Amino acid sequence: MKRPIIFIMTLAAVAMLPGCTPYMNHDASSFEKESAAADARIVDVRTAEEFAEGHLPRAVNCDWKSEDFLQEMEAMFDKSEPLYIYCRSGRRSAEAAEALTKAGYTVNNLIAGIEGWKEAGKPVTKYEVERFMTDGGQAVDITLIQHGTLAIDCDGISIHVDPVSRLSKEVDYAAEFPKADVILVTHEHGDHLDKAAIDALSDENTLLLLNAASRDRIGAGQAIGNGERCQLSDGVLLEAVPAYNTTPGREMFHPKGNGNGYILSFDGLRIYIAGDTEDIPEMSGFKDIDVAFLPVNQPYTMTLEQCVNAAEALQLKVLIPYHFSSTDLSALPELLPETEVRLRQMQ
Repeated sequence: MKRPIIFIMTLAAVAMLPGCTPYMNHDASSFEKESAAADARIVDVRTAEEFAEGHLPRAVNCDWKSEDFLQEMEAMFDKSEPLYIYCRSGRRSAEAAEALTKAGYTVNNLIAGIEGWKEAGKPVTKYEVERFMTDGGQAVDITLIQHGTLAIDCDGISIHVDPVSRLSKEVDYAAEFPKADVILVTHEHGDHLDKAAIDALSDENTLLLLNAASRDRIGAGQAIGNGERCQLSDGVLLEAVPAYNTTPGREMFHPKGNGNGYILSFDGLRIYIAGDTEDIPEMSGFKDIDVAFLPVNQPYTMTLEQCVNAAEALQLKVLIPYHFSSTDLSALPELLPETEVRLRQMQ
C-alpha cells in the first residue's frame, strides 16, 4: 500500500514544479522575496468583499470572476511588468495565471493563496500600499488609508499625513499602526485635522508639524509655513509648499498662505503630497517630482482638467489621485499618456 501512495505524492510534487505550468509557482517565502522588486505588481484576484477584509501589502484587486477581468488587467498593468497573483487558496489564481500568461504577461502564482500566506506568518493589511524605490535601492512604502490620509515608511522612519479616524472608513490607529515618528497636517479642516488620531499615533518622540491655523486649533505641535524646510532624518528632507484655491468664488475654501502641501525627498525619490489645492502656478517650480498625490474634489480642489494641467506642469512620472470623493477619474490615464496614473480606492 505504501508504494502507490508515495507515487501519487511524487506526482503532486512534480505538478507544482515551475516547469510544469506556463507560469511560476511560489510558496509564501519565495513569493514575498520575489514580489519585493520595484517593478513587481501584486494582484488579488478574489472578490472586492474578500479584498476589503484583508490582503497582501501593495496588492490591488481585480476579481477573476469579473466578465472584464482581462480588459481590467490590461488597463492597469503593462505586459513588461511581472505579475504576482493570489486568491484564497490557490485555485482561482491558478486559473487567472494561465489566462494572463496566454495574454502575454509574466505571471507568478502564490500556490497556497492568502490562507497559506497567513499560516506562514506573513503580513496582511486592510489598505492598499504602493512601493517606490530610492536611488540607492531603499523601499518607500506608502499606505493609502483613506481620502487625504497617507502613511509613509522608509528605512525605519514612519510618517503619517493628515491622519483622520472616521471618514469613509473607521481607522483604529492605536491598534492598526505603530507610533509615528512624524505627523504632518496640511490644514485645519475636519477631514485633515483630527486630534484623536494624532494622539493615538503620538508618543513623546513624535514630531508633529502642521500649518499655523491647525497648531492654534489643537494647541500642539510645531507650525511650519509655505517655503520652510525641515530635515526629518539623515536621508529625509521635508519642504512645505503652497496649497490654495485660485478660481474666483472658491478662494474661501482654501485661502492662499494658510494651508500646506508637502514635498518629501528620500535619497533622490521626491514625493509631492499636494493637500487641498488647485493647479497653482507655483507647481511649475516644483522640480524633479517622481510621485504626486493630487486632489480632484471639485469644486473644493481641482477639476479633472486642472489635475491634468498640474500633472503636466509637474512633469510627473507617477500620479495617484486622492481626496476625490465622487469625481469620475476614469479618463485620466488617456488624458495623461506620458504619466503613469494609478487609480486607487481613496474616496
